[in-house]
Amino acid sequence: MDKGYEKERFEMLGIKVSVAKRFRKFCKKMSKSQSMTLLLMLDFFEDNGISPHETMGPNMQTLESEIKKRINAVIAIIKDIEKHYDKPTTAMLQSLFMEFEPNQHKLILEKEIKEKKIQFVEKQDSNNQL
Repeated sequence: MDKGYEKERFEMLGIKVSVAKRFRKFCKKMSKSQSMTLLLMLDFFEDNGISPHETMGPNMQTLESEIKKRINAVIAIIKDIEKHYDKPTTAMLQSLFMEFEPNQHKLILEKEIKEKKIQFVEKQDSNNQL
């Protein structure tokens, strides 16, 4: 028995034989009684504002395009945030850390080797004649 509808009486509907057979097969697939299946179908159409005369194709395509537009808008917002907020903040933090790098002190044992500047260079030309 259908829960909540036990005390209601049955009503006859005029349905063609082929339609009734098809509806009974559908009810078996749904694992519901004929009354509950019909009630679920009516609720579905009323809740979603869909008419049985129109197809779901165009509605689903427009829904899909709307979702894609919203996703593209979210991507644009994230890129804008990254460009205007994250990258400058990261650059400022990096510049702050670069300033505070510890100075490298030389060890006492290390000796500095001073390079001597060359003052005179000998001419390499072999055709020197005096």
